[in-house]
Amino acid sequence: MVSILQILLLVISVAKFIVIAHIIMSWLINFGVLNLHQPLVRQIWDGISQLLNPIYSKIRQFLPNTGTLDLAPLVAILALLALEIILRNNAVYFI
Repeated sequence: MVSILQILLLVISVAKFIVIAHIIMSWLINFGVLNLHQPLVRQIWDGISQLLNPIYSKIRQFLPNTGTLDLAPLVAILALLALEIILRNNAVYFI
C-alpha cells in the first residue's frame, strides 16, 4: 500500500511541475522572451494548454471575474499542495 501512496505523490508532483511550467511559459510569452511563431514553443504551449484547460475551466467557474488576471493556476497549485498535505498526514492508512 505504501507504493500506492508514493505513486499518488509522484502524480501530484508531476501535476505541480506542469502547472508551474505553464505559468512560467505564459510569463515568458507575454514578456516576449518566447515566440509562439517558433514550432517547438507552439507545440509545447499547445500541449500544456490542452492538458490544463479542462482543469482551469472548472476552477474558473467558481472564481470571480478579475479581468486579465487569471487566478486558476494559483488555485490549482494550492489544491495540489492541499491534496499532498492530506495524503502525507494520512500516510498511516496506507501502511
